Amino acid sequence: MNDSTASSAATAIPADRLTQAIGIVQRMREEIRGAVIGQQAVVDQVLACCLAGGHVLIEGVPGLGKTLLVKALAKTFSGEFSRIQFTPDLMPADVMGHAVYDMKSQSFSVRKGPVFSHLLLADEINRAPAKTQSSLLEVMQERQVTIEGESHQLPPPFMVLATQNPLENEGTYPLPEAQLDRFLIKVRIDYPSVEEEEQMLRMVTRDRVGDGLDVNQVATLVKPETIVVLQQLVAKIRVDDAVSSYAVRLVRATRDWPGIAIGAGPRGCIALVRMARAMALTSGRDYVTPDDIKAAALPVLRHRIAVSPESELDGLSSDELLLGLIEEIAAPRG
Repeated sequence: MNDSTASSAATAIPADRLTQAIGIVQRMREEIRGAVIGQQAVVDQVLACCLAGGHVLIEGVPGLGKTLLVKALAKTFSGEFSRIQFTPDLMPADVMGHAVYDMKSQSFSVRKGPVFSHLLLADEINRAPAKTQSSLLEVMQERQVTIEGESHQLPPPFMVLATQNPLENEGTYPLPEAQLDRFLIKVRIDYPSVEEEEQMLRMVTRDRVGDGLDVNQVATLVKPETIVVLQQLVAKIRVDDAVSSYAVRLVRATRDWPGIAIGAGPRGCIALVRMARAMALTSGRDYVTPDDIKAAALPVLRHRIAVSPESELDGLSSDELLLGLIEEIAAPRG
């Protein structure tokens, strides 16, 4: 049985390990929220995606704290952080690395690229051409890089957080469907509230030079190996058969729902359960509820469906269509 879709057959988590894991996750969330003002739902979704072992596509205009969020997450578990600014002239070797010939030893050595890290921020990923974008496919799926025919494993945990600006289309290359499907979730970051923006202003301008927000105050709580253990615990979160069936019904409904031209594939079901399991742990539970499935549905499915031209003319977004679908599909009752 595939662990991503296993139901109540999953091995129960010992109570002491569950309590310890919940405590670590809650402290990580508090540390990240201390650095990132507002955006609490975004913080929770990105943290849950990390615990699920997935990758995140973050959509939002510049200046909303995307880089800060990634750096804060990396700081909580002493993870290595790399950032790549994607541009039209970026080549795959600039991301993955390349072989260099050493004249002294008369041999080739591998110079590893920025992808060799725990958290990789691919900034404005849709500005790079398709060849460079596709070079990330193997890394995101297999967690390995092939350079000159030799495979190099990436250190676990490994997570790609890619950003794209929804307002600019000129000079961009839309992500292919195959790569979009590699992202477990797609997160949308909106503008902060008035109170949050005032708090941000006071924090940045008080006794500081420049306009940057730092993560020096974020405490390092665990090692990367602990994140791997947490991911293994998430895989053991119990999912009742009725809840699994609910996830399948939601995904299958996207394939013939009015206003949706292309629905989510079977990988959407797996992603939905993976994300719901992680969200259950962040909520302090060792079992998934229908509400976890509902909470995971938007970030998991919004990039896996295509809105019909008629819906676009009517001004309907993928989120609005999915919210209507979630409202109509009956959830199991305990």
